[in-house]
Amino acid sequence: MADKDRPDAASAPLEIAVGQLLLERRLTLALAESCTGGLIGHRITNVPGSSDYFLGGIISYANDAKERLVGVSHETLLSFGAVSEQTAREMARGARRALGTDIGVSVTGIAGPGGAMPGKPVGLTWIALSAHDAEEARHFIWSGDREANKAQSAEAALALLAGYLRGLAGPSA
Repeated sequence: MADKDRPDAASAPLEIAVGQLLLERRLTLALAESCTGGLIGHRITNVPGSSDYFLGGIISYANDAKERLVGVSHETLLSFGAVSEQTAREMARGARRALGTDIGVSVTGIAGPGGAMPGKPVGLTWIALSAHDAEEARHFIWSGDREANKAQSAEAALALLAGYLRGLAGPSA
């Protein structure tokens, strides 16, 4: 595709921008999704050619799956819960490790309408990124219905990833 035909990564939908940035930087991605149930992976794989940078995702919805598939420690789940910064960080690291990628991104949250607990309202979502040179986690409290909360979580995860990738230097000439 000629440069004039490529959408600008800054104005393109996030899944397209992320794909372009991953390709330019020659990096690979893995996901660990809980409350989004594969929505982030769905958006990424809607982009033709995404198999060049997206190795796969793990939907670790239940705590047992978080432990067995992405390596979240039982102690972390007992101490902080499934919807916590600690769990999100371990999920991102675990996805990266399980699929052997440069970057792991995770999301865990309470999509609603039920599931709220003291100190953890419906809409609370933790998103984390793990890379060899950085680790970051952010939390949000969405106020939509279940579908809106999932969509906002997926968008925020892609935004976190895009921000990280934009902060990296491009490939050497």
